[in-house]
Amino acid sequence: MWFRNLQIYRLRDCRITAAQLEEALARQALQSCASMEMLSRGWVAPRGAGDALAFALQGQMLIALGVEQRLLPASVVNQYAQERAAEIEEQQGFRPGRKQLREIKEQVADELLPRAFTRRRTTFAWIDPAGGWFAIDAANPAKADELLETLRKSVDDLSLSLIRTEVSPVTAMTGWLAANEAPAGFSIDRDCELRAPGEEKSTVRYVRHPLESDEIRRHIEAGKQVTRLALTWNDRISFVLQENLQVKRLAFLDLLKDEAEQQAETADEMFDADFAIMAGELARFLPDLIGALGGESQS
Repeated sequence: MWFRNLQIYRLRDCRITAAQLEEALARQALQSCASMEMLSRGWVAPRGAGDALAFALQGQMLIALGVEQRLLPASVVNQYAQERAAEIEEQQGFRPGRKQLREIKEQVADELLPRAFTRRRTTFAWIDPAGGWFAIDAANPAKADELLETLRKSVDDLSLSLIRTEVSPVTAMTGWLAANEAPAGFSIDRDCELRAPGEEKSTVRYVRHPLESDEIRRHIEAGKQVTRLALTWNDRISFVLQENLQVKRLAFLDLLKDEAEQQAETADEMFDADFAIMAGELARFLPDLIGALGGESQS
């Protein structure tokens, strides 16, 4: 139970309890795709089937959106449709027209859909009511939006907004790299991306490369800005900060995972220990990250 990405939101005036959240999520629990349904969304138990939909521990909460989707590739539909069209051509003596071909495809898709395999994926969100944090473990904004859209349909009184900072991540990261000095509590690692402003947006990426070189400073002097930068916080969490304040490649260092293993014997105890340590670390990490960017914007 370790997040790999963070889409970060501010949670305001959260008074909902775990029991109230559980009741709200239960009204939209995940149902398997019906025979003629391509997609189904709903809430699943983060710790596994039969457990609570709103997992709560030490004042922190975890929820999980399940998405079940039928896999019916267009290539498969086209193959069967072509075979069906060939049979019809043989029967009627001429090739089906465009409209008839479209109808054949639709008919074939309807016939194949109930037999299509289904795939399920899960997106997790961490809720810290006391600290006012809400973070989604999603690598792209679309999956985060999918969870938020479903959450708004389930829960009426959650006020969420994207975090905005006084200093933009691009400005801050460019300054840190130009001075080769990270803010207190952070250290610069060996991955970054620099991009030139303007229409061309020429981009330079460094991977596993020392970032204190004169070459990188020359890029900055030429006007390129840092749009992603690998950092480590307090020797406990490594991550890549993006220009939009998204956190990717989030990695909790081994000492934290070792600590969780020492606290657990069963799978449920391991899940609890992982979540407790992760939530505690995130509750300390996010204020430091936002503070390094000048604090939250009040505008």
